[in-house]
Amino acid sequence: MEPYYAGWMSLLPPITAIVLALITKEVVSSLLIGILTGTFIYTIGTGADFVLMGTIESAFAIMVKRLNFDIIMFCSALGSLVYVISMAGGSRAYGRWATSRIKSRRTAMLSTCGLGGLIFIDDYFNCLTVGTVMKPVTDTYKISRAKLAYIIDATAAPVCIIAPISSWAAAVGSNLKSTGAFESEISAFIAAIPYNFYSLLSLFLVILLCLFKWDFGPMRTSERRAAEGDLGVLAQQTGIGLETKNGHVFDMLIPIGSLIVFAVLAMMYSGGYWGSDPQYHTFSAALGNCNASPSLVWASFGGLVVALLLYVPRRLMSLSEFMHGVVEGMKAMLTANLILVLAWGISGVCQDMLQTNKFVESLVSGNMIGGMLPFLIFVIAGFLSFSTGTAWGSFGILIPLVVPVAQAVSPDLLVVALSATLAGSVFGDHCSPISDTTILSSAGAGCSHIEHVSTQLPYALLAASCSGVGYLVAGFVTSSPWVCLIVSGGLLVAALLALNAWHNRKEAAA
Repeated sequence: MEPYYAGWMSLLPPITAIVLALITKEVVSSLLIGILTGTFIYTIGTGADFVLMGTIESAFAIMVKRLNFDIIMFCSALGSLVYVISMAGGSRAYGRWATSRIKSRRTAMLSTCGLGGLIFIDDYFNCLTVGTVMKPVTDTYKISRAKLAYIIDATAAPVCIIAPISSWAAAVGSNLKSTGAFESEISAFIAAIPYNFYSLLSLFLVILLCLFKWDFGPMRTSERRAAEGDLGVLAQQTGIGLETKNGHVFDMLIPIGSLIVFAVLAMMYSGGYWGSDPQYHTFSAALGNCNASPSLVWASFGGLVVALLLYVPRRLMSLSEFMHGVVEGMKAMLTANLILVLAWGISGVCQDMLQTNKFVESLVSGNMIGGMLPFLIFVIAGFLSFSTGTAWGSFGILIPLVVPVAQAVSPDLLVVALSATLAGSVFGDHCSPISDTTILSSAGAGCSHIEHVSTQLPYALLAASCSGVGYLVAGFVTSSPWVCLIVSGGLLVAALLALNAWHNRKEAAA
């Protein structure tokens, strides 16, 4: 399947999918129409003889090519683990235990943030694990599932992209290595962390929203409904009635804890920690060399085995009941898996077939000058990530381009430009309805995907706007990250106070 340069038309597939999703509130059909739009453009552009069959054939071919079966198996196995934990009564027991110790709504949200910060190894693992553990607690304090999904999403990619030991750091390091511009990729990654304004401000914002009642936009409406009892729980997530009364807290903590331990060990194994090459015999080197997707599959399988050995011998459930729960848990993840497949498909249409990256490159090379360099990179990275639904793909495309451009235009802004690339990629990933982490966050929280996108979007735009100011300051005034962060953080707090005051006046008037 030879690529075809479609120019500006390469943006039509994701734009079509996003607009339809926001209008119809239905994601699957919107993504499928977006894919067909892209393959139709490709079929016409390449001059195929049979337009209709060429469009359909290319659509399914690109979905098969882009399919990451390891992630599908991981999501399915994690769904199974969640289901059998619920059947054993572990979720209910943990909810009772946590509720007896978490005494307020604010503490419940901050605890969710803290757990998200602790699971920094991988964003996929973060998205599904935090939701599984914290749903019973947040439900008790009438925190909307949309708010839970936002907290999960805001502490997934932003934490991973500033953690030197994570699958994201490994991916960034591999892209930096190809440029040959840095003596040490990990040192360059660490140097870029203070300039990753969007990720740092996103974490600051979610903490402020947990501490104070400063919600605005659609999230304010969702939280008001939750206070009245409507948490926004998806119908397929209501498998709680299968819980028994015999479970204990350790029936949840042991399988989830083993999953975390197995994930770390599996990543070390796939990275060569116990291999023959001595350069990978340190934890950070092995993690940087690991293959995260199959490692997570092995870890989730190990978690299921631990659950089996924990539940069946104690007669919390029979072997047949356990296996029935495994299958039902996989069924519960069907919608999320389908959306992931379609999201990967539309990303493949843009990158592999219509060459969206080359169109973006033409925009980059024609506009990057002087002090505007970090700001423009941030905007373009966000636009590309939003359009393709992948942060990894975006910084994978842009890093090899941005590094030589920054070296030629403004060498002193090289690290800032690298950070702007990473920050913009995370920003676009947060905004995009076709982003895999956005999809997994809504799945992990048991929240409507469209509601998660619409409630998170204003927060992402606010953090991005303040980050953009920070990159302008870094480009024209000072390269000190702390000055830029103080300016951006001050703007963020001022904007939150102003929005909260406006909402209060509006509600008082009503």
